[in-house]
Amino acid sequence: MFIPLHDRNALKHIRRQYVTLGLIAANVISYALASVVPDAAYELGVYGLGFIPAILLGGATLDPSLTLVPEGATYITYAFLHGSWLHLGSNMLFLWVFGDNVEDAMGHFKFLFFYLACAAAGALVHGLVAPTSQAPLIGASGAVSGVVAAYVMLHPKVRVWVLVLMRFPLPLPAFIPLLFWIGQQFVMLVIDADSNVSWGAHVGGILAGALLVIVLRRPGVPLFDRSIVTPRAVEHRARPVDGFMAGPWGQRPQPAQPGAGGTRPANTAEADAEAGGTPSPGVVGRRVPHWGR
Repeated sequence: MFIPLHDRNALKHIRRQYVTLGLIAANVISYALASVVPDAAYELGVYGLGFIPAILLGGATLDPSLTLVPEGATYITYAFLHGSWLHLGSNMLFLWVFGDNVEDAMGHFKFLFFYLACAAAGALVHGLVAPTSQAPLIGASGAVSGVVAAYVMLHPKVRVWVLVLMRFPLPLPAFIPLLFWIGQQFVMLVIDADSNVSWGAHVGGILAGALLVIVLRRPGVPLFDRSIVTPRAVEHRARPVDGFMAGPWGQRPQPAQPGAGGTRPANTAEADAEAGGTPSPGVVGRRVPHWGR
């Protein structure tokens, strides 16, 4: 198990990852509101906005008093609800670390479509795996799993600082921890069918993300880090990194060099993290049984 902390992967086409930040904000606000409403309103939100396979695919009907949006809309709305702060935090951390570079490779609008499409694919595969389930599926794990898959398709060689076993920070090429995580989702789908974690949603998001990044990336953006494309109009010049002085939080300040005219500023990076469902303690929100953590 690992937690992503930071990647040194500068944006090349956009100045700010507005969609990634907006999605994080929407999820945090949604969870904050759900945390303060009465239990009855929370239950209404989970059943009214969560994805329920038995209703969408199994022919069951939802009590009209619980209907908040058209049934088809729950393929997306479920991805903005979370059952616990651990569930929310893990998903948003993965989105924070990896989402900006995927958004950079696609552009704002394509990335938003990509994210929502991965969420819908995650719900669909979850429904195919458990078509008779009447428990709502909630959480951004399917969408974030798609982001992880796209990132490893785009930047497998970029070094990512990860916290291994909750205590060892290591800089690893992205393909090592991310391919391990992706493989784990497929294995768990087979061997852990009784879990309240929807491994099917993770797998659906992964498959959608790996396919969609091929067609949604900008013209000229390569797969597998074959080259670096930086348009002149939005060029970002990254400072050289001393491998011996770099740490998980960025490059440490360097001492002034004679005649250099000052010190080299530190290059800090934000750390935050997911797991489109990275395995985290199975905390279930309130008294509504649901898929997702």
